[in-house]
Amino acid sequence: MKVRLVVDGIEIPLNDFTQQIIGNVSAGMASSLRGVSQDWKNLRIMVERD
Repeated sequence: MKVRLVVDGIEIPLNDFTQQIIGNVSAGMASSLRGVSQDWKNLRIMVERD
């Protein structure tokens, strides 16, 4: 699983452990939602502050 973190257009380097944590937590949350296929290929989460 490859995870990228981009903040205000700047890619933040992530080590393997951090990629694994972010990836597994995000995948688990998304997979538990109705309508999300268990064999998804790409997951994108965007967070914007007011």
